[in-house]
Amino acid sequence: MEEWVKMKIRPLNDRVLVKRLDAEQKTAGGIIIPDTAKEKPQQGEVLAVGPGAPNDAGSRTPMEVQAGDRVLFSRYAGTEIKAGGEEQIFMRESDILAVFE
Repeated sequence: MEEWVKMKIRPLNDRVLVKRLDAEQKTAGGIIIPDTAKEKPQQGEVLAVGPGAPNDAGSRTPMEVQAGDRVLFSRYAGTEIKAGGEEQIFMRESDILAVFE
């Protein structure tokens, strides 16, 4: 049996690591959606954030999101990776549309 090793990933600059949240299993009318017909959800939880993008003054622009935030992101945002047996997405902070409060 193969064991997955937990990987520690630290995003660089204005990058964010997001874990996609599960999609709804039913429609509003109660119809169950099969896995093959589901769209990938556009909501996720921020797992890690970079230190911010460098600016012209030589310092970094602070990030507006932080680990643990639940966010809404654009449909085709980022690059999907598989780390620790889970699918995760690397994206720029600018791909995040909103933070749920």
